[in-house]
Amino acid sequence: MITETFLRRPSGAGEWSADALRVLGVLSVLAGGIGWGFVEVAVFALTLLGMLVPRFLGVRPGFDIAVGGTLLVAAWSGVFELYTSIDWLDVVIHFAANGVLAALIFVVAARVGIVADVGDGAPGEIGTVAVIRPAVLTTVFGLAAGVLWEMGEWAGHTYIDSAIYVGYDDTIGDLAVGGLGSLLAGLCIRWLAADSRWPRASTEGAALKAIKHKRSAGSIGG
Repeated sequence: MITETFLRRPSGAGEWSADALRVLGVLSVLAGGIGWGFVEVAVFALTLLGMLVPRFLGVRPGFDIAVGGTLLVAAWSGVFELYTSIDWLDVVIHFAANGVLAALIFVVAARVGIVADVGDGAPGEIGTVAVIRPAVLTTVFGLAAGVLWEMGEWAGHTYIDSAIYVGYDDTIGDLAVGGLGSLLAGLCIRWLAADSRWPRASTEGAALKAIKHKRSAGSIGG
């Protein structure tokens, strides 16, 4: 199913736009190697990897564009050191990036059966619980991803480039803002997970049952 969604030809302006962002991700990796160095190439490579995940998952175009655009802006802002020259940018990027990544992790978890799916055609809860449960789970995923990111920043500062800024207040602030972004993404997860190109197991099962029913009916009629 992963190859079906990843190799599927894009249709519509949204899907073409999402793929265009991925092309920019590839060009960013090349630009990092030509104009900068190893650290920038690694950042852009990780960014491109994150941009490919929505293609594999077959998420809706709007969500795909949000992931790709946010990750590209975050990566280039770091390369151009905009976080140190624009005070509020770090807060905005952590809010947005943590949010879209938390939602993406939720979708991955739903695809592999760790959490209940909330997309189109997925059976699930109704009422307040249907909103609160995925929102809480998405927030937890986002906070966990934020902790890993902050650990990565510390490792980068300690072992690779001391110019990478780390600090107690910065870390706590980033985690708090990222948690809020993850909560917002969790409250919107039903919309983000809807309109997916991912083949539904229930649909496949129903189709198989219909085929078997037709065959058995044909055998009886024959």
